[in-house]
This record gives sequence, structure tokens and C-alpha cells, in this order.
Amino acid sequence: MSEQVRAAFALLPAYLAGHVALSAAALVLGLLVGLPLALASARIPAVRLPALGFASLVQTIPSLALLALFYPLLLALSAAARAMSGHGFAALGFLPSLLALSLYALLPILRNGVAGLTGLDPAVVEAARAVGMTPRQRLIQVEAPLAAPVVMAGVRTAAVWVIGAATLSTAVGWTSLGDYIFSGLQTENWVLVLFGCGASAALALITDGLLALVETGLARRSRLRLALGGAGLLAGTVLALAPLAAGAGGPKPYVIGAKNFSEQYILADLMSDRLKATGARVVQRSDLGSVIAFRALAANDLDAYVDYSGTLWTNVLHHADTPPRPELLRRLTAELKARYGVTLLGPLGFENAYVLAMKRDRANALHIVSLSDLAPRAPALKLGSDLEFLSRPEWRALVGTYGLSFRAQTRYQPTFMYRALEGGEADVISAFSSDGRIAADHLVALSDPMGAAPSYDAVILLSPHSSADARLRGALLPLVNRVPVQAMRAANLTVDRDADKLTPQQAAQALAKAIGR
Repeated sequence: MSEQVRAAFALLPAYLAGHVALSAAALVLGLLVGLPLALASARIPAVRLPALGFASLVQTIPSLALLALFYPLLLALSAAARAMSGHGFAALGFLPSLLALSLYALLPILRNGVAGLTGLDPAVVEAARAVGMTPRQRLIQVEAPLAAPVVMAGVRTAAVWVIGAATLSTAVGWTSLGDYIFSGLQTENWVLVLFGCGASAALALITDGLLALVETGLARRSRLRLALGGAGLLAGTVLALAPLAAGAGGPKPYVIGAKNFSEQYILADLMSDRLKATGARVVQRSDLGSVIAFRALAANDLDAYVDYSGTLWTNVLHHADTPPRPELLRRLTAELKARYGVTLLGPLGFENAYVLAMKRDRANALHIVSLSDLAPRAPALKLGSDLEFLSRPEWRALVGTYGLSFRAQTRYQPTFMYRALEGGEADVISAFSSDGRIAADHLVALSDPMGAAPSYDAVILLSPHSSADARLRGALLPLVNRVPVQAMRAANLTVDRDADKLTPQQAAQALAKAIGR
């Protein structure tokens, strides 16, 4: 068995536990809402159309968007609750995922419930009335048993949908089988991608098979099938959730965040390892967007993560000026503390700036070395960006300063952005200055002679509640100004492209040795 497969299996208990906990809770909540609503819709035609219309509308919203939309809503509610009572709730991770997936489960449960109840033979219902049954008795003894197989078919569909969509909960900070897929895509670890897809598909098929036993048991009035299906679902859920129960006791864990690229995974592991060395429990919330990561930290849903000074300056504080690096760090530290209570512990010692990059031979052929040289050539070139760049203030600053206008602009997941440049689908990409692939792929980072973009020092941020935590500060302070860009590039390359590919955790351990920490 290869090292990558062993590493994937080692992660399976935690990832599967999170996935099953979320999927089971979402399906149960969907049933608690969907079944009474189906009954009301079957009984009252005025309820049916709006209920089915709403459930259908939810299905038209991309699942990732629905997950992301719930986070700021819950964050605002948590802040309001904290203002009124002094106690908020965790808006990151489980709760937004639960609400979004429950809505996705609603349509098949509701539609099949209505179809099962309204499709009964009228003669059977009339016979129940004729023998003097009350509406409650008719529902429990006649209608529900006859409609149950149709309802269960909807439950099976809902379960498969929920299990598949639960992989996207990774993007809002909940650990699931999607962690394999998100991190595997970014690090070009196709074993992880296939492992995540296979595990999710297997879970869906097993669940569907057990629910099918329940469905046929209801249709055939077979207690054995009902017992086997129910026992299998219960036993499987309990076994899958065992790792969560095992980790429930003990002190509250530190929560370390990470965005959705290799460097962030490595640095999150580096910080986590240092905390674990002190005996602390640590959990990670990876693959977060820039805005979600900072909001989660400010709301104390994260204890620490690494961000970049330029991102914080433009995206969080919404400044348009570009002061020199020392002044930017000084003002950034003061304003983050004053506005959000967030502590900037210090810079790690390297900069990871957004840069526009080209293949070196292509840049040489066009005599392009800077963004000023690129501007007149841009209308004939294609730009490939990561998923965020074209929506960020930095891009608007570059356009405003240099007048950049490309023939086409396409967004890619970062791994495929580099592949697009290699394959000719893009002529220019929005690369990262600490990315080892710039040197490995013989790219040139175009200079910014007019200083349109701010500096991007990697900095450690602490949440308001954790800023005075002695253990956290003691574990992370030794990293301040100790990570040179050469060491970071080398670590990134071992995860992104190196022939002997390392996992982010292995790269973090190698980086710790390289910097003497």
C-alpha cells in the first residue's frame, strides 16, 4: 500500500464521522419539517403550491452558494445574541451546513409525501370513513402505512442528495469527506480526490441499500426487512460517530484555520504541530475563503490562522492606498485590534503576494518584464485567475493603475490555473510569489513598477478570545520572522508538484526542521 493511500486511510475515521454526523442530522431535520408539511400540503391545496414551489426553488440554488449564504446570516444572528445575552453560538461549520442540507433534503421528502398521500385509492379512504374511523385513526392505521413505500422512496433520494452535497461543507469549515477532494485538487494528489469520491459514493450506496430494505419492508409488511434495515442504519451511524464521541471529553480544542491552497495547509499543520507538542488538543478548519476565514476568527470560531497583510489591508479594512511595508504592518496591527479585537501576533518572515506571471519564453518573446509592458499587449492575451482574484480590490487596483484589459478572463481552481498556463488556455495567470511552481515551471513574475498592490507579508492572527492565551502565544511566537521565502517555496513545491510528493503535514514537519522549529 502506498504512502498516500495509508495517509488517506488514517484520515478516514475523522472525516467519515463528520460526514455521517452532518448527513444524518440534516436528513432527520428534513424529515421533521418535510413530513408534517407533506401532510398539510396533502390536506390543504392552498398550502401545497407554495410549499412545493419553495422546495423546488431551493434546488435551483447551487449547493455551495446556499452553504456560503447561511454563514453570514448565522454570524449576524450570533452577534445579535451575544449583544443581548452575552453568549453567541458557533456560526462556522456544522450549523450553516445543517440548515443548507436540510433544505436540500426537503423537496424529495415533501414531493413523495404529497404523492403518496394524495395517490391513495379513494375507495380505501372512504371505507375507513364508513367504519367510523376518526381522521387521526385513518392517518395512522390506513393512509400512512399505504403511503409509506412512496415516502421512503423520497427519503432514499434525499439521503443520497444530502450525502453527496455534504462534501461541500468543507468550504464553510465542517470536516467531511469533502476534505479529501478539496485538498487533493489543490495539491494535485489524485489519490485523495479518488478516495474522497469513492468513500462518499460508498456511503451513499450503503445508506440507500439499507433504506431500500426499510422501504421493501414497509411495502411487503416484512418485519425482518424493517429490522435489518433499521439495525444496519443504527449500527453504521453509531460506528461512524465513535471518533466524535471519543474526542468529546477533555479540554476544549484549539481551532486552527486555513484557506484553500497548499501553503495554508502547510502552515496550519505547522502551527497545529507546535500546539500538540504542548499537550493541547487541536482541530483544523481548512478550505475557507478569505472573507469567511477572517470573519470566523473575529467571531472566535477560529483561534488562529495565517493571512496576508495586503489581503487584510484591502479586503478587510477596505483601504485603497499602498503604504510602505513597515507602515502597513504597523497600521494594520492597530486597526485590526481596534475594529475587531483581532491580534496580529507578527509576520512569519516571508511575503506571498499576488503577481501576474507568464511563461518565461513567452514573456521574453513579447518583451514583457513588468505590468507596464503587459498593458499594451493584454488585449491579445488570455488571463487565468484563481477563484477569488478577479473579485478582489487588488485586481481593481491593477486595472485602474495600468489599464489592463485582456481578451478573455477565466477563473480556475489554483491547480488547474497553472495547468491552463501550461496547456495554452491562458497566457497570464494570477500566481503567488511564494509558490514553488513559479521556478519549477520556468515562469516569470511581472514587476509592479507603479506600486499598485500592497505588500503581502504572511502574518499570524489570533482571535479576540485567544489573544491573551499563554499556551497559544507561546507555541506560535517562535515562528515569527523565522520562515524565509526560500524555505516556504521549497515546502510548497513538495506538496504541489515534487516527484516525491509529500502531504501537507509531512511538508510542515520538513519545514519545521528547515527553520529549526
